[in-house]
Amino acid sequence: MSEIPKQFNSSGLLDPGTYEATFSQVESSVLVQGDGNSEFWDSPWRKELLGRAKVLVEQLWSVGIKDIFLDGLFVEDKDHPNDIDGYFDPKLSMYDKDDMDKFEKIISNLNSLDPHKVWDWDPRSRKPYRGYPKKQLPMWHFYRVEFYPHLKQETGIKDENGHDLQFPSAFRQSRTGFKPKGILKIIKEAKND
Repeated sequence: MSEIPKQFNSSGLLDPGTYEATFSQVESSVLVQGDGNSEFWDSPWRKELLGRAKVLVEQLWSVGIKDIFLDGLFVEDKDHPNDIDGYFDPKLSMYDKDDMDKFEKIISNLNSLDPHKVWDWDPRSRKPYRGYPKKQLPMWHFYRVEFYPHLKQETGIKDENGHDLQFPSAFRQSRTGFKPKGILKIIKEAKND
């Protein structure tokens, strides 16, 4: 794992790989500050999105989840991304009953931390939002961030051949053009002892 590149590649993506970064490193990177190639780059909005993601990441950290990744158009050369997508790995499997019981406990703990109780992926919890063709999860409505659990399940995202992808493969390609791209792994700030 390495530092976030100083600029996007010629396809407007981070070069393929996993980039570990703290929130302050992301805030000072090309992902928030831009690379100077667009007069429309919306740094304040990108900083706002990052702050919203931080709220949810800190909730994940507080219940013991360490592997948390950011993706979506936020890690691409898009002046004003609508949101941040991401996933977290609870190191569980949806095919193991004990693991699913543990996962339900994790979600219960997350919802006890969040004032809006947004940790829910039930399709029935999705609500419309003006101007968007797809209904959005509660998490998106309150934070404009969607984190999905990696439980070794299909994501609904396809590869160039139409095959369903799992995390992290689904987030390691652009949705248009299926080009390989990098993602961020969010890490905690080092403590000064």
